[in-house]
Amino acid sequence: MKSLIHSDVLFPAENSIRSIAQALYKTVSDLPIISPHGHTDPKWYALDEPFPDPAQLLIVPDHYIFRMLFSQGIRLEDLGVRRLDGATVETDGRRIWRLFAENYYLFRGTPTRQWMDFVLSNLFGIDEPLTAKTADKSYDQIAEKLALPEYRPRALFKRFNIEVIATTEGALDDLRWHKAIRDSGWDGRVVTAYRPDAVVDPDFEGFSANLDQLGDITGEDTGSWTGYLAAHRKRRAYFKSFGATSSDHGHATADTANLSDQEAAALFNRIRAGKSDADDHKLFRGQMLTEMAKMSLDDGLVLQIHPGSRRNHSPTVFANHGRDMGFDIPGRTDYVSALKPLLDAVGAERDLTVVLFTLDETSYARELAPLAGAYPALRLGPAWWFHDSPEGMRRFREMTTETAGFYNTVGFNDDTRAFPSIPARHDVARRVDCAFLARLVSEHRLREEEAFELATELAYTLAKKAYRL
Repeated sequence: MKSLIHSDVLFPAENSIRSIAQALYKTVSDLPIISPHGHTDPKWYALDEPFPDPAQLLIVPDHYIFRMLFSQGIRLEDLGVRRLDGATVETDGRRIWRLFAENYYLFRGTPTRQWMDFVLSNLFGIDEPLTAKTADKSYDQIAEKLALPEYRPRALFKRFNIEVIATTEGALDDLRWHKAIRDSGWDGRVVTAYRPDAVVDPDFEGFSANLDQLGDITGEDTGSWTGYLAAHRKRRAYFKSFGATSSDHGHATADTANLSDQEAAALFNRIRAGKSDADDHKLFRGQMLTEMAKMSLDDGLVLQIHPGSRRNHSPTVFANHGRDMGFDIPGRTDYVSALKPLLDAVGAERDLTVVLFTLDETSYARELAPLAGAYPALRLGPAWWFHDSPEGMRRFREMTTETAGFYNTVGFNDDTRAFPSIPARHDVARRVDCAFLARLVSEHRLREEEAFELATELAYTLAKKAYRL
């Protein structure tokens, strides 16, 4: 069968360097996938039901796809994206798929095109480019396969060679689907991660009610600072009982604070009483990052900080469709000053791992690499979100390796909601890293045997070690 993906895609054009990249890639292409951070739904693995139609699987939940189409004037409602008010949206999967196929050319040159072609070709056996003319044929072929047992979530989990995958649940989640997975006896390893944004960000919708619910769940007095911290410790322990090895924090900035107990309690009391302002909210978010880092020293959870996204940039889209609708936009982010309070408190701790991500590439060489290249607690997360792309990955390696090296990074994680794209995303990362290593070998900056060791580290070992999986 003819593939939509060339066998040498993303490898260097120069023959001698390409041959090194090919040899490196051959040793890592079939390694198991470690997926330590993502947003796939644990319900899929718990119930193991057939996936819905092609559009509901591949288009409707994927903001990489519908944000591009929306930017070209296509209504989200016509793509089946739900509205908060319950108003009618398109539900005919074939119509949604046709609309997508007619406009697939918009994705030329993007990583989304790379991932989708990989999925269409490698997973569903489609060998014709997706266009308006091939829309119905491809839809029928995908729908036919989705009805087969070998295309159910657990079977695909095995087919994708996933060793472990971490989903991400909010602090108030009851983890019922993780419990169902465990009780089912299935041997696929699906773990959770602790995402407490709804109960650490005073600007989060329903924050006060969320704290009340946190107290109800844990039996702690979340009207007091000490009770509030105790509630977090209990929830973290509960998440660990379902395999969690990390917490995840999606703050607008990387600001941290290290207040005294008395100052922190007074700040919390102002917020709880509704007498706080924007500066208090910013300070509280910063204090909670440091508190979470201190808790990680006790319970071993890896602390992930995902700052720099200006969430819900369009108030209209947010009001109509809610969060995660493609309108989270990168912004400038400070790390050196912002992280200093946290680093003063715990940065030298060898038993703590804080994984830093960024949407501000200008900070790679200037701030992030020097920080991670000095503080034992810090590691650099891979190129993320808007920069989860071949060029973004190359820039990451080029701007961080000379100061932080490879071993202060944590390999690759796919951070995806689109389950079928997981192998595609890991394949892109492995190809880009092999190409980068091949260049270093060709320039005599790295011995060939070292490059082979590093290829495995970057594709598999570093993520497994950093996330304690």
